[in-house]
Amino acid sequence: LAVGNIVRRVLHIIREEDLSLATAAIAGLGLSSVSDDEDDAERDNHPVLSAAVVAAAARSTLRPPSLQTLLEDVPDSGAVPHTSSSGGDSEGKSKSADKSSRSRKLKHDVIEALNELIQDITTCHELIAEQAVEHIHQNEVILTLGSSRTVLEFLCAAKEKKRSFRVFVAEGAPRYQGHLLAKDLVTRGLQTTLITDSAVFAMISRVNMVIVGAHAVMANGGVIAPVGLNMVALAAQRHAVPFVVLAGSHKLCPLYPHNPEVLLNELRSPSELLDFGEFSDCMDFGIGTASPLLHVVNPTFDYVPPKLVSLFITDTGGHNPSYVYRLIADYYSADDLVVQRRPPTAS
Repeated sequence: LAVGNIVRRVLHIIREEDLSLATAAIAGLGLSSVSDDEDDAERDNHPVLSAAVVAAAARSTLRPPSLQTLLEDVPDSGAVPHTSSSGGDSEGKSKSADKSSRSRKLKHDVIEALNELIQDITTCHELIAEQAVEHIHQNEVILTLGSSRTVLEFLCAAKEKKRSFRVFVAEGAPRYQGHLLAKDLVTRGLQTTLITDSAVFAMISRVNMVIVGAHAVMANGGVIAPVGLNMVALAAQRHAVPFVVLAGSHKLCPLYPHNPEVLLNELRSPSELLDFGEFSDCMDFGIGTASPLLHVVNPTFDYVPPKLVSLFITDTGGHNPSYVYRLIADYYSADDLVVQRRPPTAS
């Protein structure tokens, strides 16, 4: 999902830069018409360029957009009729120069915007961590599950601001990523307690806040997170404990959980739960198919509905789940919600 989000962000950037150039061209056309009213001699020299610009702006808004059309949406040689052979030659050169200049300008602006996007993704952990002192207070108990770099930097940033608190880390079976996070927290000097996943409900009454990471944040404010977090969210709701999700803006997904394009889960190898040697003992060799009597299901993710989430903390600040739709409208275009692979052409 994160890869699809980046593709949609890039498409949105190209659309925005193309629209900005088209708007600037139309504004320049308006200024040119005012100047033509003041100087009749110049008015005969500018209609060709102005008409070409208007044609490009019209095509950029009317025809179906794509990466190719957005980067190469410039007037063609047949957009304006020729008045004479010599005039046609100069007109063609003018339009060719305009096409080259506009294409270079668009590519330059797109590359600059993409560099800013890369910088935002690279620094999102630091930007989220800077907000830690506003949410974690003295002598609080924080609960988390699994391993997340964003959560690690967030907690360590609060520790560096002289906040004294304790962290409960659920181990996150069967991958036990919580063991890695607990070791990292101890290395950074935080008071840490490692608990089993089944002990979350027993320990939640001692907790002041739940802070977790996310795999993706859906358009309705729901969260796709490591398996086991839905149980933690239900326990937090039962005991009125705030459930806070840390996620960079690149993890905001414009799709809804019910969209067929969304793969909410993936099943990992059963060997993480049961050794293959033990699993073979459960095979029924009495029948010809040797079908297993035991089935092992090992999902990777959980879905946490928005009603269980108290707050999202992103690199742009804190937001309620009901505000996620507005952030998505700023980052994505409606035309790019469904990204499909182009079918191969017949040779």
